[in-house]
Amino acid sequence: MMAAETKKIWMDGKLVESAEAKVHVLGHTLHYGVGVFEGIRAYPTPQGPAIFRLSEHVARLVASARFYRMPLPYTPEEVAQAIIDTQRANDITPSYIRPIIYRGEPALGVKNQKGRVSLAVAAIPAKKYLGEQSETGVRAKISPFRKPHSDAIPSFAKADGNYLNSYLAGIDAAEDGYEEAILLDQNGYVAEGTGENIFLVRHGTVYTPGSESDILMGVTRASVLTIAKDLGYPVVEKLLSVNELLSADEAFFSGTYAEVAPIREVSHYVYGDGKPGPVTRDIMEVFYRTVHGEEPKYAAWLTPVAPAPRAVARATRRAATS
Repeated sequence: MMAAETKKIWMDGKLVESAEAKVHVLGHTLHYGVGVFEGIRAYPTPQGPAIFRLSEHVARLVASARFYRMPLPYTPEEVAQAIIDTQRANDITPSYIRPIIYRGEPALGVKNQKGRVSLAVAAIPAKKYLGEQSETGVRAKISPFRKPHSDAIPSFAKADGNYLNSYLAGIDAAEDGYEEAILLDQNGYVAEGTGENIFLVRHGTVYTPGSESDILMGVTRASVLTIAKDLGYPVVEKLLSVNELLSADEAFFSGTYAEVAPIREVSHYVYGDGKPGPVTRDIMEVFYRTVHGEEPKYAAWLTPVAPAPRAVARATRRAATS
């Protein structure tokens, strides 16, 4: 189904038809999970399509590849251009863009580093990651699966294998009727969702776990912190206990795919009247205006995607003959 939702995929310097984007079944990344990726969004704006926080995502992608000893044969500028070219070729907004760095050639053996390091970029239509409840409030469950400590699997790298426990936590929550799971760290403190960072609100102060809870330092998380501070809300990064999670006034997730999603309930503990709280609503409103190019203060977070030259020429000809 997903292949039908995108026209072109960028693979090692070329845009190919989606059905032709193939890798070898004995590729190292397929067998051992040694790959890194990003999730990036493009949105419609009054000035045309724009990619949200492109440079920050590219920087994290390159850093993740370096940590996993994957020498990338492209500069950050070339990676960014590949992402722009893919978005332009598929002409989808809103879109979810997935660049991935992997070893796709035959290279079995855990320590095998002989397979070529490749880059692929795809863009698909963006949907509500947490369903329609993304706006009205999701139900989340505290997962029995813990977030691994960073001395086992480094949390700051957005790596393929890091998401095995997220998969288990998410499936477990879904089978119990919840939209999402909340993982605790190895010490029992609140860490994050399966693919999102988490925030609590108590007496008008915004709280979120810090790096000591082995979280992924999310790009959207950083955006939310800036927006909250600019709105005048105190922001605190600290260890957060389950008691603090369950007794908060409000809670919400943030993530590229999830965007800013209010949490209505955690393990049958309902926040307020079960609707997004005032602080969550304030942050959501500014965030959505920002990604759609309606907040001049954060205009630098958006990278415009100019139409392809041929499309520009067609538009010019239409204007000349009308």
